[in-house]
Amino acid sequence: MKIILFSRRGLAFQAEELNALRAAITEFNGEWAVNEEFAAILEEQIGWSIPASCQYGATICPPNGEAVLVCYGGDGTLLEGVHRLGDAAIPVVGINAGHLGFLTSDSRQGLKRLFEAIEQGTLRFEERSLIEVGSDLPTNGDSPLALNEFSIQRNGAGMLSVEIYVDEQMVATCHGDGVIVSTPTGSTAYSLSAGGPVVAPSCACFVITPIAPHNLTMRPVVIPDSSTIRLRVQTRRSEAFLTLDNRSYAVPSHCEFTLRKASKSIFLAAPHNISFYDTLRNKMMWGIDIRS
Repeated sequence: MKIILFSRRGLAFQAEELNALRAAITEFNGEWAVNEEFAAILEEQIGWSIPASCQYGATICPPNGEAVLVCYGGDGTLLEGVHRLGDAAIPVVGINAGHLGFLTSDSRQGLKRLFEAIEQGTLRFEERSLIEVGSDLPTNGDSPLALNEFSIQRNGAGMLSVEIYVDEQMVATCHGDGVIVSTPTGSTAYSLSAGGPVVAPSCACFVITPIAPHNLTMRPVVIPDSSTIRLRVQTRRSEAFLTLDNRSYAVPSHCEFTLRKASKSIFLAAPHNISFYDTLRNKMMWGIDIRS
């Protein structure tokens, strides 16, 4: 089993945690590799010079044999790591060195135990669905897939109008700041902040969530993930922009997007048998008595 370690710049790493990471991965009885950006950070901050043979570039190529992508950071780091996988069928585990971390559910204190589980092949993985966007996306060759969500939003002061169709049946025209279409995995991300429901990852559905709608009766809608969603966008005075997870692109007015469940899935690790409900309860601090 090979560990493909990924992280990125912009995170506030401490020398103590990076040294703990170094100790854990050098004790790993298997192959490992680190992306070039993170290798530079490790050399700058703790003086660890990683051999070129243990580094990889901007994309993650499928290795010979089994491998696990280990993303060290927050949920944004994991989303970037998944994006760089492309078509490589490699399971993913996230170590939370960020803040809330619904996807990066393992803590950095459990590094040694995590690497032992990878070495022994005892990690449990959950299948997570992806959204695929079909249109002339201005993505410069980027993947049209999203693990968390697709969103279309206004770019400026002008209101956005989005006609929403599900299986060619019109649902509504949303006038406001935009619309989010999320997977169950993404239900605890942007959609949740916009008033969407929390959805268990095993549910076969999408959530369509309006962003700051002018019509206050507009509410999120949950639909089967076998559906095809079509969005027709119009703006009054400015362009809009779309996001696929943590990537954003400017789009003109009068554009149209077709969304469906991707044929490809991602397999996300659930380290130490931490369930979605454990993560939800702990991250949201449900059940804590704040009266005392």
